[in-house]
Amino acid sequence: MTKPRTAKPAMTPKAAKTARPASPYERIHEKPRPARQQDGQDSRPTARTAGKAAEANRALPKAQLPGSQAHGNRPPETRGPKTRAASTKVFRAPVSPSSATETRVPGAKISRRAADRLRSGHLWVYASDIESVELPAGDPPALLPVADSRGLLLGTALYSPSSQIALRMVSREAVDEAAWLQLLENRLRAAIRRRKPLLDERTNACRLCFSEADELPGLVVDQYGELVIVQLLAKGLDSAAVRETCVRVLREELAPAVILERPDPRMRELEGLAAPSPLPLFAENASVLTASTEFLLNGLTFHYDANSGQKTGAFLDQRANYAASAEWARKLGAARSGTESRDGGGRALDVCCYQGGFALHLAQVCAQVTGIDSSRASLEVAERNVEANRSQLTAQVDWVEGDAFEILRGWSEAGEQFDVIVLDPPAFAKSQRAVEGALRGYKELNLRALKMMRPGGLLVTCSCSHHVGWAELEASVAAAAADAHRRVRLLERRGAALDHPVVLNLPETEYLKCLMLEVE
Repeated sequence: MTKPRTAKPAMTPKAAKTARPASPYERIHEKPRPARQQDGQDSRPTARTAGKAAEANRALPKAQLPGSQAHGNRPPETRGPKTRAASTKVFRAPVSPSSATETRVPGAKISRRAADRLRSGHLWVYASDIESVELPAGDPPALLPVADSRGLLLGTALYSPSSQIALRMVSREAVDEAAWLQLLENRLRAAIRRRKPLLDERTNACRLCFSEADELPGLVVDQYGELVIVQLLAKGLDSAAVRETCVRVLREELAPAVILERPDPRMRELEGLAAPSPLPLFAENASVLTASTEFLLNGLTFHYDANSGQKTGAFLDQRANYAASAEWARKLGAARSGTESRDGGGRALDVCCYQGGFALHLAQVCAQVTGIDSSRASLEVAERNVEANRSQLTAQVDWVEGDAFEILRGWSEAGEQFDVIVLDPPAFAKSQRAVEGALRGYKELNLRALKMMRPGGLLVTCSCSHHVGWAELEASVAAAAADAHRRVRLLERRGAALDHPVVLNLPETEYLKCLMLEVE
């Protein structure tokens, strides 16, 4: 018996293979293909193709990207030579007949780590994080578009070819010089207007612009009365157009008598900056050109000379801490004596006093104040400041020139006693590698100070090293207290004055740390 044959099912036609979606970097470089259109087929873009087009449009245009291969598929022979002067890898694509006429526009591609940092709100890209950069012939440009390793545009940055901080972001968009100068003007005006409420008849000096904290990387502007100091600390700012914009805004917002540019020698070397002109950027009276003036902080008069001193001339970031130290000295002095008196703060010591900021404020509430500094020039200015405020001071003030570590060691072993001690040393840790040594220095200074403190006294200890965090600073003070067999009570944690704002996305802006401590 023959089995009936079963008809075979009709063959289902195989589905067409779906092409692998290209990466955004591939899509912006693939050659356009002629569209195939069948009879009666609608040629309008679908939602899917429109979405792909939008995704590709977010990528950096080809003319702004070094290289033309998808990330991960770049042939080894396309890797270019390293450029020592720029501290970056320079990509030189091989010339082919199809690309011989292609125009290349400057641009930088950065690592995933650096891109993540920028997306979290930071503004710096280190030279070691630049994967490739395409530069035009001639001098390096001030502005560079920045893309991640996939080719997606991250924004525009100031370019410093010889600095370890090679890119400083100024926009999250692609901007040209004209747009950047407009951003500079708008942001500088906004920064100045935020500071104006801080100025009054008792204080006419402050930081008007604080670099990255005001979205103007590398630009620092300080006001000392009618004198304004400008610092350009990034190679991308070194241009006549930037200087003209800054001067115009400052004149319109503040009407200062003189605007000077003061270089930072260390930053000039790191950034490869040329020495600025010694002439002022602006002078109301060209026949009277002076770099010296007087300014007010918390009602006290201070001398200022733009041709000497550290930073731009004075430590404006400690302004609020100056006043707080005097207030705590007065309160603790009254607590010790049981009565309120004008010189009840007792005997005070200002270590690393510079031009007498803490010392003069303490001299309003203490009976005797001594300042220590290694710079004779700074102490001479400090003495001039004492004479300028003599009517407001109750204390006898004297100055000691020498090494703070040696002096404190000798005085502590000799049994000297103080009611108030301020420790405000320079930055001990200018890099992460220096932190361990810096903490030993902070501990030594605090140990010697604690051994000289009278019970119930005030210890003000500061660190201006960004790399030393709060926990590390407090741990070093706690270790010193343990070695000195003293109990220390925290009164306040303080930072820089409000004209030096802290931006949470930029941890470098929180560099100054100040502890107000009662020593039992």
